Amino acid sequence: MSFFRTDAPATEAEFRRALYSGTIFHLPATPATLRVVAGVNDAIAAELGPEPRAAQFRMTDAEFFERVGRLRKAIYTEPRFHAAAGEIVRGLGFDPARLAFDPIRLRVVAHKGYENPAAAPIYYAHRDTWYAHSQAEITWWVPLHDVTAEETFVFYPDWFDRPVPNNSEAFDHDAWTRHGAALRIGWQNPEHGKSHTYPGQTGAFDPGRTEGFAARAGELVLFAGAHFHQTRKNGTGKTRFSLDFRTVDLADDAAGVGAPNVDNRSTGSSLADYVRA
Repeated sequence: MSFFRTDAPATEAEFRRALYSGTIFHLPATPATLRVVAGVNDAIAAELGPEPRAAQFRMTDAEFFERVGRLRKAIYTEPRFHAAAGEIVRGLGFDPARLAFDPIRLRVVAHKGYENPAAAPIYYAHRDTWYAHSQAEITWWVPLHDVTAEETFVFYPDWFDRPVPNNSEAFDHDAWTRHGAALRIGWQNPEHGKSHTYPGQTGAFDPGRTEGFAARAGELVLFAGAHFHQTRKNGTGKTRFSLDFRTVDLADDAAGVGAPNVDNRSTGSSLADYVRA
């Protein structure tokens, strides 16, 4: 039996309740996800050339980083991609008018990128909420190509409602955003991974169950930002490309409704960076 729920609830309210209680959804591709996958893949090919998953081997690290940075900025800031997130959530019965959106981000996990010390924070086990996100935050993840379980990330579900030793108290949203939009978009400066504190799990702990997954291009993985999870080290010989964005139901956030907060000590609120439909 699959650990992931593969059917969508009948109502948006039921969807949110299930997510806040720890259910993780792995759902089929939708017309909206397939449209955004096609559009982003076209943009990637225009910037990186044919076979973009091998582009890192045709370029210097600096050139690859610069080109990926341009892609990240465009996808995070352009209104057409903001609209694409609204189409995706509407396709699953969510009302975009109720939501604030952390815009779509392009995630790039290079082959053996874990060998670069500046990229270490990509691989920290963490909760998204440790970055001053609301406990009502939901993460929407979409692969841009078929991915094996070795290329994605894993969940540690035994720790969803148990405290994990972590350094989230070091993250203050206001201090973070004083460094500019580059940190909000992610990885625009190759030295940020060395010079800024990214929250993660600290010390030794028993991870318990480890739940991973493979996925087809355009499929959706939805989970509460409070889930404890970790990107896998990619040694497949190809770069992994994916998209994700976050939503917060504003009424739930105002009412203090969301996933349990068992160990998040970050300060401030990232909602200031979110956009409205």
